[in-house]
Amino acid sequence: MSSHGDHTDRGNFPTATENLPESRATQVVSLANDEAFDLTIAPIAKRLGDTTVRMLAYNRSVPGPTLVVQQGSEVVVNVTNEADTEATVHWHGLRLQNAYDGTHETQAPMQVGQSFRYRLQFHDPGVYWYHPHIREDYGQEMGLYGNILVVPSDPEYWPPVNREELITLDDVLIEDGQIASFSRTETTYVAMGRFGNTMLVNGDLTTELTADLGEVVRCYFTNTANTRVFNVGFDTARMKLVGGDSGHVEQEAFVTDVMLAPSERVVVDVLFDQPGTVTLSHRHPQRTYPLGTVTVRENPAEPRLSQQFEVLRTNADLTAERERLARYRDATPDKTLAFVAEMDLGVPEGPVVYSCPMHSEVVTAEQGRCPYCGMKLVAVAAGYVCPMHPDVVSDSPDRCPQCGMKLVPAQLVDQPQTQHGNGHHNHADGHEQEATGGIEWEDDMVDVNRMTTPATMRWKLVDRSSGDENHAIDWRFRVGDQVRIRLVNEMDSDHPMHHPFHIHGAGRFLVLSRDGAVEPNLVWKDTVLVRTGETVDILLDVTNPGLWMAHCHIAEHHESGMMFSFTVAP
Repeated sequence: MSSHGDHTDRGNFPTATENLPESRATQVVSLANDEAFDLTIAPIAKRLGDTTVRMLAYNRSVPGPTLVVQQGSEVVVNVTNEADTEATVHWHGLRLQNAYDGTHETQAPMQVGQSFRYRLQFHDPGVYWYHPHIREDYGQEMGLYGNILVVPSDPEYWPPVNREELITLDDVLIEDGQIASFSRTETTYVAMGRFGNTMLVNGDLTTELTADLGEVVRCYFTNTANTRVFNVGFDTARMKLVGGDSGHVEQEAFVTDVMLAPSERVVVDVLFDQPGTVTLSHRHPQRTYPLGTVTVRENPAEPRLSQQFEVLRTNADLTAERERLARYRDATPDKTLAFVAEMDLGVPEGPVVYSCPMHSEVVTAEQGRCPYCGMKLVAVAAGYVCPMHPDVVSDSPDRCPQCGMKLVPAQLVDQPQTQHGNGHHNHADGHEQEATGGIEWEDDMVDVNRMTTPATMRWKLVDRSSGDENHAIDWRFRVGDQVRIRLVNEMDSDHPMHHPFHIHGAGRFLVLSRDGAVEPNLVWKDTVLVRTGETVDILLDVTNPGLWMAHCHIAEHHESGMMFSFTVAP
């Protein structure tokens, strides 16, 4: 059994840093076919600015070691659990043998002190990652993630670049000088997921890179956050989209920013053609977060690849897939899966009014839904005030002694315009989802979100054909099946919000359409962001037999039961 840190608090996971080894730099490990590698899960003390916090790490680093492997190879990873709870390791995006998928359904969880031998296969080029699949909300937030880079067997698969960088994007919630505590027995922040107040890039508060003038750098971005959607870009460098979750895109394109939902990957080539400092930022409608800098030196890059950077390639393999997809676009979906929330926060004693946790100016005397975000209104205790004489207040609906008017709930009187996110929120046109792109970029109801658990907030995946929900869903496929799945993020839900939907290694999928509009640029996917109110059609190419999971990749939604398993026969 592990003896690290303080285990006296049986209610929460430990936070103490005494006697823990310090974190170290992330290793880049190249593995040949059939080579073995040892990976240990254990707590570390990690410096974040002026604070030292307890984190969990693979081989003492956050991110864990980057594994560089060749397409078509197999390797063995021997994992030992020296952390503070049972564990598995899920190899996200890999189409591998089911026994090594790393869930509680494919293996007995490693108890503290135990080990497990994973055999990994790498069929597809691109960037993948590994992370926990038991108490994912805790382990992933605490630092358990690492990348896998699969080098393509075709040397012309990617455009030419001078070098490559792998960049993980994350956030952590720091309170009182430590990562905010986690209960051992239940998940919290279930409504929206646990947003952090501190951004991490490659496990640190910022990243500082250098480049030569005219250098083209391939950046492999991975979103490892529990719930935050990232939208990243460089301010004075040019960016070309070349890949996504599982390899290259159909049509390369110049872009100013790229969006990644939790667990998604995006591959961009970046041309640094101006000397000076370039800033990498996360930008959304409410605010901008600087994430790092690239210092571009005066000396010219060799070889010079700026001309090749200007070429936008079309990839024939995905053009062929587009032709193949034509027969499925007008077909009836084989499966329809709805995303729904049920929220029950109870009713306080005494008189109540109903308010939206995200828009505090929305207050009514009756239960209903917020006109701006569609969320179910929450019952809150009501005080009473005279609309004509606001200095007259009472705990009961009496009459005003000055004018005789019946007192009304205080929340209904003179509600001020509230701060929302990082600035004033304007509801004049009522098109909030349009303004934010159907994404909850920040936690706009921190107090309510913090108190939600699986007991008060139930996230559901619902099979609209059978009515089955979450673990009751029993889909059955065969290897070779092409399954059209319709994902419906319903607005008729107690808390409409976005969901990144992930399918484990039974296969990979292509996005057919979003709200009926044909997907303009194909890329093989294992995770798709379904925005609030959106309908997304995907085509799953089933290639691997076994028992596979599908779930929302907001870690707290996953832990609250927003998942199911399906069977693939040979």
